[in-house]
Amino acid sequence: MNIDPRIDEIVAAQPCPHLFVTISGAHLYGFPSPDSDYDIRGVHILPAAEVVGLVTGPETLDISDSVQGLELDLVTHDIKRFFSLLLRRNGYVLEQLYSPLIVETTPEHQELKDIARGCITRNHVHHYSSFAKNQWKLFRRDDPPKIKPLLYTYRVLLTGIHLMQTGRIEANLLRLNDEFRLPQIDELVSEKLEGGERCSLRDTDLTVHRKQYEGLLDRLRQAHEDCTLIEAPTCRDALNKLLVRLRIESVEG
Repeated sequence: MNIDPRIDEIVAAQPCPHLFVTISGAHLYGFPSPDSDYDIRGVHILPAAEVVGLVTGPETLDISDSVQGLELDLVTHDIKRFFSLLLRRNGYVLEQLYSPLIVETTPEHQELKDIARGCITRNHVHHYSSFAKNQWKLFRRDDPPKIKPLLYTYRVLLTGIHLMQTGRIEANLLRLNDEFRLPQIDELVSEKLEGGERCSLRDTDLTVHRKQYEGLLDRLRQAHEDCTLIEAPTCRDALNKLLVRLRIESVEG
């Protein structure tokens, strides 16, 4: 994917230096429609003076903006906040960290990716099962049902199963489906690309999707039972050392 230069402009205009910035959302998941906005996620580094004093800088920066007709949703966390989230069973931050759609990077970005492999645990199953159930509820709420939450449901379940089985993050639904081969995925993606973010499901007989959803939930539970991933993160000390070093470098810089 070629990164739109307008994204570079708004990222470069932010007040803090970044450890990394990547693209998430529909573009990462493999089904962006022409009206999809860009979900930009990353990590910023607050100056030491905005961390140790009485007046502290923002742990999270959240900016929704339109740049020359390009809709952006930019969210970045300070390094301490992001590292703390990595130590929880939070699939969102893992997907942001390992996203191949890179807007901005640093040598420490790669270092963090290496360290964060010690944050991937079997308990991430709870993130993916909860996320999938919420998306399925959203899908069933609308009449007629919308394609977007259905695609999110499939994407989340396949990502979770793949993670439990391999210990690797893969958020792109089309690449995941090279492995899982669900027959309805290609058609659903084509319909969303054609119809946009709010397009409805053409075939409202939900029997096939309900069976797939229930079957994939069972596969996720089984993958969790069978997986050999660690129970809890093993990289707290390494994350702490990187955090201290980055904060000291922000003073020296």
